[in-house]
Amino acid sequence: MPELSQENERARALLPFGPAEVTGPSMVPTLQHGDRLVVHWGARIRPGDVVVLRHPFQQDLLVVKRAAQRREGGWWVLGDNAYAGGDSTDYGVVPEDLVLGKVRFRYRPLRGDQRSPFGLVRWALSAARPVFSDRSASKRLRAR
Repeated sequence: MPELSQENERARALLPFGPAEVTGPSMVPTLQHGDRLVVHWGARIRPGDVVVLRHPFQQDLLVVKRAAQRREGGWWVLGDNAYAGGDSTDYGVVPEDLVLGKVRFRYRPLRGDQRSPFGLVRWALSAARPVFSDRSASKRLRAR
C-alpha cells in the first residue's frame, strides 16, 4: 500500500470514502497487485472484513489484510495468501486505532493488452467488484 501523505490525511478527515492501491501478493486471490480499492474510512469492522490498517512497526505504511478475529488489544489480521506473510503471525495483534477502514470495492486498471473491443468488454464486466466479508475465510484463517 502507498504511504499516507498529509494531503491524504486531510482528505480522509473530510470524506468517508477514498482510494488506495494494492502492492504485493499478500491478499491473492481476493486482491491482485495493482488493484485499486475504494476504502470506507472509519467503518465498523467485523470478522471477515478486508481492512486497511497502519503497519504496527512502520506506521507510515498502509497494508491491506483480512480482519480474522477481534482479540484483547485489537484485531488479529491475516493475508489471504498464506505464503506471503506480513500479517499478525509476524507482528501480533493490531491495535484498534491502527485499523483505518474497510474495503468496499476493488477495481482493476485497464491493461495495455486490453485495447481490442473484446478485451474492453471483458475488462468492463470484471473491472469493478464489491469486496465482501468472508465469514468462512475468517473461520478458516482463525485455525492457522
